[in-house]
Amino acid sequence: MEQVFPMQVVARIRSDFSSKFGVPRQSGLVDDLEASVVFEPAFRNPDAVRGLEGFSHIWLIWAFHQAVRDTWSPTVRPPRLGGNVRMGVFATRSPFRPNPIGLSSVRLERVELTADLGPVLHVRGADLVDGTPIFDIKPYIPYGDSHPDAVGGFASAPAGETLTVVIPPALLEKVPEHRREALRGVLAQDPRPHYQDDPDRVYGFTFAGMEVRFSVAGTVLTVREIIAP
Repeated sequence: MEQVFPMQVVARIRSDFSSKFGVPRQSGLVDDLEASVVFEPAFRNPDAVRGLEGFSHIWLIWAFHQAVRDTWSPTVRPPRLGGNVRMGVFATRSPFRPNPIGLSSVRLERVELTADLGPVLHVRGADLVDGTPIFDIKPYIPYGDSHPDAVGGFASAPAGETLTVVIPPALLEKVPEHRREALRGVLAQDPRPHYQDDPDRVYGFTFAGMEVRFSVAGTVLTVREIIAP
């Protein structure tokens, strides 16, 4: 007998990304990225987060709401492998899954109690598109959640900054000062699809309401244009 488990959206993320292009491929890669978790009206009870301020990190369980499909495939092509090698979907973190559920570990900066939105969680290092629905929030427990001797399979090489980022001073001035390091960190991760390497191509994505356009030659990423709102 098939079982159905109804779920409620308890909160939504507020982040600097309006689309998935540019979002870091894993949580925690760009610590300068700031975001906030805003609870839905039915869950804006301060008692629900009592004690959470004592934890440095939390787990967010959320939905790939921009990648919902009617069907699923047992294999996917991970970007880590260049996009041309198929692996089992359950051996990857691909958004194209039987159930489009994501899991992210983020740094909890602070819990703010507001008059209009109730408790708001301010976090760093989130890899979520703005408006992403969140199903649950759990504290990160170091002794149970951290495994220093774990083996990472085909993703064993740590993901990190791979590009040198060049932003002309005149363009950098268009970026609010408190978001400059976050933007630099996002670009240094190389947001392009791994199978694309065209030095003449100009890519673009929206970050904090700004349109950021760049090109990549070798290991150098150069910002070509920033269109401020």
